[in-house]
Amino acid sequence: MEPLLLSRYTATTCLGHGLDAMRTALVAGRSGLKPCDFETVRLPTWIGEVEGVDDEVLREDLAAYDCRNNRLAQLGLGQDGFAGAVAEAAARWGRDRIAVFLGTSTAGILQTELAYRRRDPETGALPPSFRYAETHNTYSVSAFVRAWFGLTGPAAVASSACSSSAKVFASAARMITAGVIDAAVVGGVDTLCLTTLYGFNSLELASPEACRPFDVARDGISIGEAAAFALVERSPVAPPANAVLLLGVGESSDAYHMSSPHPEGRGARQAMAAALGSAGLAPREIDYINLHGTATPSNDAAEGKAVGELFGDAVPCSSTKGATGHTLGAAGGVEAVACAIALADGFIPGGVNTRDPMPGLDYVRASRSARLHRTLSNSFGFGGTNCSLVLGRPV
Repeated sequence: MEPLLLSRYTATTCLGHGLDAMRTALVAGRSGLKPCDFETVRLPTWIGEVEGVDDEVLREDLAAYDCRNNRLAQLGLGQDGFAGAVAEAAARWGRDRIAVFLGTSTAGILQTELAYRRRDPETGALPPSFRYAETHNTYSVSAFVRAWFGLTGPAAVASSACSSSAKVFASAARMITAGVIDAAVVGGVDTLCLTTLYGFNSLELASPEACRPFDVARDGISIGEAAAFALVERSPVAPPANAVLLLGVGESSDAYHMSSPHPEGRGARQAMAAALGSAGLAPREIDYINLHGTATPSNDAAEGKAVGELFGDAVPCSSTKGATGHTLGAAGGVEAVACAIALADGFIPGGVNTRDPMPGLDYVRASRSARLHRTLSNSFGFGGTNCSLVLGRPV
């Protein structure tokens, strides 16, 4: 594929608001996870909660979109000059030539959970103030972001579990290649809610401590929330030396099981190989792999096999979920931004919380300086919906 320019990117997670907070925490090996105290949830697990979400106030003309997910989206859009960059792109390309492709898993389902508590005691009807289309509806976050910027180009939401906000990079690449658009706001937003916390706990996938990706004694995920965005545009012929480029995308669907990956990592390997092929690269040309690394026994084992078959133990790798938690539908976007930061700043993020890494991989526990040219970011979701992204610097 033709390289695309990530002209601006940002992420807001439990590590803090914007790139500086994320960069500082990743370099220091600091985790933002804490024991769960969200809403009325009483579970022995850890979470990654973003501070300040409830303090966000949406514009009056967008009040119908008010929910935790869209408040977090607005909080994220206000970081790192991202809103200004989109405005400049709109002036350059035209508002109808910029798409909005975002990923989420549960959108504003918390708003429905809250409304359910206030249903009519006689009829069971939800309160009249509840706005499903603008909040709980999966598409609501793209509709909100599109309206927030006043864009008029195509808009869609991918909801393919944990690969959602990686797959939107592929959507943008296809649409730009087809000539339908010139740029796209991509990424993902997912927020804490009772459904995911109790749901993953019922599946016995939630760890009682801060998650330990790729640890031999790993025992489950820590759920987080995040908003991550990138402005993807046609790349100039001679991009700046410090630019971050989308070089390749790879997608697969192993369709092995509703919630478990293929035990041999078949779909994961296909996605990584497709991403390398898309970028025209050999495995040895990747300098760092940001693993999906959920810290569940089966997922990490399957991904480890796939990475080992394709790369051996020659490429440094780690999972940043020990720092941010698993942000579900936002994970692909968050980890693409982590790779962009690593490329721009020249370091390999360490795998926070992991004490005894699984054998067979060059798993990096402590962040270290490194001049990176090409990185691979993996995002693998329920049902085998897999996506890998190759990000890199200009040659």
